[in-house]
Amino acid sequence: MSDPRGVPLDVEAKLHQLERLVAEAKTVPLSASIMLNRAEVDGLVADIREAMPDELTQARWVVKERDEILERAEGDAANILEDGKAERDRLVAQQEIVRAADREATRIVDEAREHARQIRLEAEDYVDAKLANFEVVLNKTLSAVERGRQKLRGRLDTDQLAEEELADLDEL
Repeated sequence: MSDPRGVPLDVEAKLHQLERLVAEAKTVPLSASIMLNRAEVDGLVADIREAMPDELTQARWVVKERDEILERAEGDAANILEDGKAERDRLVAQQEIVRAADREATRIVDEAREHARQIRLEAEDYVDAKLANFEVVLNKTLSAVERGRQKLRGRLDTDQLAEEELADLDEL
């Protein structure tokens, strides 16, 4: 049996007996101290210890285990929090790397497009210059052909004149 506070009756009785012993003890003159019989007090304390239920010892162990579990849980929580922060930092860094890679890819594509535009313009200028040279050569060739044809016509005319003169001479 136990009282409303959960203390067994024999422990409660021994505690009352200890309180009465202290209350009835003789005071030391000119002091706030009291005189107690050591053997009597030691006996009461031993009786109280023996009368304490095993549940009290178990409760102390439970409290100790609870404290150890809480300590481990706090350590685990701190580790999990650190791991979470590290993962967050890794993801943020990875995201920043992806952004930087996107920016670099965009820069490279833009640079390639500009380079391609420059090459296209240079190629167009090169082809235009070659066509202009070809046009000049063609014009010179056409002029030479025209002159040649004119010479041929002129020869034919002179050949015709020479034949007519020969024919005229033959007639004479």
